[in-house]
Amino acid sequence: MTRYTQSIAALGARKIFGLSLGIILAVVILAFFDLDPENPAVTRCAAVAVLMACWWLTEAIPIAATALVPVVLFPLLGVTSGKIVASAYFNNVIFLFLGGFMVAIAMQRWELHRRIAIRIITLIGLSPNRIVFGFMAATAFLSMWISNTATAMMMVPIALAIITRLEDLGDTGPARKLSVPLLIGIAYAASIGGIATLIGTPPNLAFSRIFEISFPNAPEISFAQWMLFGVPFAIVFLVIAWWVLIRIFVRDGIEYESKEALFTGETGSMGKMSFEEKVISICFGALALLWIFRQDIPLGDFIIHGWSDLFPEASYIDDGTVAIAVALLLFLIPSKNRPGDRILRWRDAVALPWGIVILFGGGFALATGFRDSGLSIWLGSQMSGLGVYHPVFIVAMIGLTMTFLTELTSNTATTQMILPILASLGMALNLNPLLLMIPATLSASCAFMLPVATPPNAIIFGTDKVTIGQMARSGIILNLIGVVLITIAVYFLGNLVFGISLEEYPVWG
Repeated sequence: MTRYTQSIAALGARKIFGLSLGIILAVVILAFFDLDPENPAVTRCAAVAVLMACWWLTEAIPIAATALVPVVLFPLLGVTSGKIVASAYFNNVIFLFLGGFMVAIAMQRWELHRRIAIRIITLIGLSPNRIVFGFMAATAFLSMWISNTATAMMMVPIALAIITRLEDLGDTGPARKLSVPLLIGIAYAASIGGIATLIGTPPNLAFSRIFEISFPNAPEISFAQWMLFGVPFAIVFLVIAWWVLIRIFVRDGIEYESKEALFTGETGSMGKMSFEEKVISICFGALALLWIFRQDIPLGDFIIHGWSDLFPEASYIDDGTVAIAVALLLFLIPSKNRPGDRILRWRDAVALPWGIVILFGGGFALATGFRDSGLSIWLGSQMSGLGVYHPVFIVAMIGLTMTFLTELTSNTATTQMILPILASLGMALNLNPLLLMIPATLSASCAFMLPVATPPNAIIFGTDKVTIGQMARSGIILNLIGVVLITIAVYFLGNLVFGISLEEYPVWG
């Protein structure tokens, strides 16, 4: 076997299979299928979508690299122009993500996130059940603003320090009992907390932009509007997840002594808030308030007018504008404790997950291709037979499929692939597309069974204190609860927040 052959073999059978399957299926579709004789672009776009789906699902090449496929194939195959494809990769949603992530980087640089976490935990209490809930609450709150992966990576060392301190106090048994629900709780809370805001997890941002692409005449789904739906959902789901973990892993209770000593070292080592932490806290609070109150908030007959009305063209201002404005402020303000430095430096900002940015762009480009080629309309017409089922059943099936599919695949890539299809399905069934797209988006963040499902799960599994069996035991219960909860939330809360009605098709559809 040559060295090059060995190198290919080292790639793994799954990747080689996925790479080959994607190419073969794409060629077969182009050569032997004519989905719409009057519009050949439909077949060509479908071939590209199948190719990308195979490569994304098997990670045949890096998922961000797969996201670049439309830049090449859409113009070559006549699906849409290179200018239109390129413009899909950088837009207002990308700037929302970049600005929010820059603020999060500043928080991590000056360890404000650690202070917030410890404060939340100590406020909630130090009994065993409260410790688990405190960690989950702190993780969920941070995950609303910081990436799920970064949140989990920050919380795990704190949790391990608590477990080690329990062992040092001679409480080996309780430490062992507490470690499993504590660590699994962090992973689950990171995923659940991300649901609450548009920037909390990539699928939410993907949904926001793909919905805008698919239905350009629809009202904008703002940061505040999503929070009105996402925060109550996340709170209820977080409490349920905590209860499930306590029932499974802390059934007999945990008793230990000297519990006040657990956090003494953690709180003492933080000292007083630095100037930089105070500035970031103010900017962070201002960012959240500016997002929430940017647009008018109707409260019955009373309306809280948004601050964007103070400017000449309120519609020109979006959540990305706000995020970048606050991030720029952090680049401007000098550091007090590090003379000559700024609170946020560009060499810190280059740590942004640019692969996710490209992945977003690939999904947006794919959605643009679906729309411009006519593939969305064609798919919708093919699935019109589902109209015989009740909408609630369809919503539940979408949630169930997405939840278990993302156990094995990238939740962002899967969401980007599925949402344009669901937009078409909504039109074909004469249902509000949000009724289908929102459950799929939420379900993409509700994979709790396997370490490979999400980075937080993998981080927790990497501590060697949690087994796959333990994670799967609680995870399958939460997966199923999540499907039920999502269906109920979309059915009831969706109507209040987004105006989703089962009987009425929206005028913007």
